[in-house]
Amino acid sequence: MHSIARRRRGLDIWPGFVDALSSLILVMVFVLLLFAIGQFVLSQTIAGKNQALAELNSQIAQLAKTLSLAQDSNRILDTKARELSASLGTASGERDALKSQLDSATTEAAKLNADIAALAALKQQLEQQVASLSGQLDTSKKDLVAATDLNVKSAAQVELMNRQLAALREQLSKLSAALDLANANIKNKDVKIADLGAQLNLALANKVNQLEKYRSEFFGKLREALGNRADIRVVGDRFIVPTDILFDTGSADLNPSAQTSLNQLAQTLNQVAAEIPSTLDWVVRIDGHTDKRPIHTDQFPSNWELSTARAVAIVKYLVVQGIPANRLSANGFGQFQPLDPADTPDAYAKNRRIEIQLTNR
Repeated sequence: MHSIARRRRGLDIWPGFVDALSSLILVMVFVLLLFAIGQFVLSQTIAGKNQALAELNSQIAQLAKTLSLAQDSNRILDTKARELSASLGTASGERDALKSQLDSATTEAAKLNADIAALAALKQQLEQQVASLSGQLDTSKKDLVAATDLNVKSAAQVELMNRQLAALREQLSKLSAALDLANANIKNKDVKIADLGAQLNLALANKVNQLEKYRSEFFGKLREALGNRADIRVVGDRFIVPTDILFDTGSADLNPSAQTSLNQLAQTLNQVAAEIPSTLDWVVRIDGHTDKRPIHTDQFPSNWELSTARAVAIVKYLVVQGIPANRLSANGFGQFQPLDPADTPDAYAKNRRIEIQLTNR
């Protein structure tokens, strides 16, 4: 009986063990489920972070590209600023010398004016003293004539007053002569100042007129070299050439026909440059312009790059043809300086152009 009871107690433990094991398995399944959910959430978060990181990398690349373009533009602007500074220093040399003479003459004139003012004040003071002494002398004379007891003392006083009056009149005469001389000197200084100003204006006008003569000659020879085309025009101080005869659409590579035109341009420029005096600091500006239709390629993100690249291509070709690089300047203006603002094919063709300008540096 005891063995049967012990056997039953042993069999009764097994269901409890099974229940505990089932509970443990459920807990493990629940933990694994939580782990799987956590992994899924973590993977989604990591995927979102990776996408955000990719977008940031793309933005950084775009900013780097923009920075590179800005640095290129900054270098071009720095070069242009240095060229303009050199031009200003050279062109202002004579003007500074004349201006220095003009300032010196003006200073001397101011000193003379101050001296004249002092002399005039002294003259007025002396005139007042003379008038006072003259009044006293007249009064004394009347008193002496009226008095019956004219004595030696009164006569001596009259003589002294006469001498003082004569000395004052002599001093007044000298001051009047000095004042007249000062007035003559100031008039001469005014004439000299006017002459210096006229010389300054004449020197500046001669610089402009000399370059204008060679610019007209350059444009005339260039028109002869390129032929009398209706689409090649001279507007003011600029020679305008359509880009369609030099470049293909959306390209900055010179086409074969453009090389012939640029060879003639280089030959004409060399002829005119040989005649320009060395005292004139000149430069040929090549300005690129496009129409308003946007462009967006890997090579040309905008019309800025396209217009600048075309101007640079022409400058590089002219350097190869023997034109000194320090006499050339390349500039790109994109679509922002149109000749015709209309939205028509003719307006687009007119705005796609290269402008050539012979000017002071």
